[in-house]
Amino acid sequence: MSLVLYNSLTRQKEPFQAFNPEQVGMYVCGPTVYDRAHLGNARPVVVFDVLYRLLRQLYPKVTYVRNITDVDDKINAASLARNIPIHQLTAETTAAYHHDMASLGALPPDHEPRATAHIPQMIAMILTLIEKGYAYAVEGHVLFQVEKYQDYSDLSRRNQDELLAGARVEIAPYKKNPEDFVLWKPSTEEQPGWESPWGRGRPGWHIECSAMSAEYLGETFDIHGGGIDLIFPHHENEKAQSCCAHGTKMMARYWLHNGHLTVSGSKMSKSLGNFFTVHDLLQNHKGETIRLALLMTHYRQPLDWRPEVLSQAKQTLDRWYGILNDLDGASSEISEGYAVLEALQDDLNTPQAIVELHALANQAYKAESISEKMKFAQQLKRSADLLGLLQENPQEWSQQSPTVSLTEQEIDSFIQQRQQARQDRDFSRADEIRQELLEKGIQLEDKAGQTFWRSV
Repeated sequence: MSLVLYNSLTRQKEPFQAFNPEQVGMYVCGPTVYDRAHLGNARPVVVFDVLYRLLRQLYPKVTYVRNITDVDDKINAASLARNIPIHQLTAETTAAYHHDMASLGALPPDHEPRATAHIPQMIAMILTLIEKGYAYAVEGHVLFQVEKYQDYSDLSRRNQDELLAGARVEIAPYKKNPEDFVLWKPSTEEQPGWESPWGRGRPGWHIECSAMSAEYLGETFDIHGGGIDLIFPHHENEKAQSCCAHGTKMMARYWLHNGHLTVSGSKMSKSLGNFFTVHDLLQNHKGETIRLALLMTHYRQPLDWRPEVLSQAKQTLDRWYGILNDLDGASSEISEGYAVLEALQDDLNTPQAIVELHALANQAYKAESISEKMKFAQQLKRSADLLGLLQENPQEWSQQSPTVSLTEQEIDSFIQQRQQARQDRDFSRADEIRQELLEKGIQLEDKAGQTFWRSV
């Protein structure tokens, strides 16, 4: 099958057609570097990393751009709170972001433009918007006049009242309309600023991505991605100012957004004590375990993060790496084809792709000959590559995991004995088997009528 993606603009799945089949362009909104990246920040990075890997298999060249927002009021506030210069804060947090995302197995983008390095492009775009009658300058501010753009709200599909509520716009006397949004604003002496035709100031958030995407991908490009929380106002405003400045009908042909992330059913919040940074999670879990846990839910669905998700992901990876480790050299052999390709081409269906990996692991496990086991193990490794999984050395992975004294066959035999004992209503024997396995470093978990195991 060919690649099909869900387009947030049309609210439906569409066959992917690149503007230029020889080169696909993708822009994904990156971090605002004022603090450590949290789990919600990591989800789009992992999701669009998988899409990047897939596109590179399907097209001769892919240009992936992910920006760094290093001028923002949150950065200013964090700089004051920590009593360190802004440049020091953004350098530290950018380096931490790179480390954390690399630990999750994310490939670096082809371009990672910083907002502060593209101020001239932003000023030029703002001047164009003023000249074309879409923006106006007043009291050191420049604002985009929303009513001038007829297609405003096509992406978010909100009415005027919802637009005002969702944008949390500042009601200011210098605005022609309350929903008009800032392209440029004045800076105090303490705030970062650049000279402009409207005085010393700094750009608004939305104009940054419009200028940087145009610089690296052109006035129109194939895919614009980010979290669902960015649809409004950020992506709606990007689309408006880009189309008006360039005189184009569209900014990006496909808009992709990943779903919200909650923790045990609640919004992630520091005040609730359920706020997790990637750095925190990496203290007790391997990056690849976190990555698999993020991919076990379809990217468009809300992801409810629970502790058992990590346990399940680790158990899965332990089993897959165990297959590669048992077959010396299997992970380095070359095989052809990807068992997960069809699933990923169906709107990046990573849960189905993981099912396909489980099937390969089962085939390798049940194969009777070494050559058959090698074949399925090679397919497992190659297919997992497309999801950014099984990237470590199998022996090193196994050595870093707790030592288990049982083979998989022995563990499965114990599980079958326990299931039989439960069917016979011999619950005492079933408990004894569970305890015996626990003493040997194996913990059983019963979920949805199935029994899973993990090393402890």
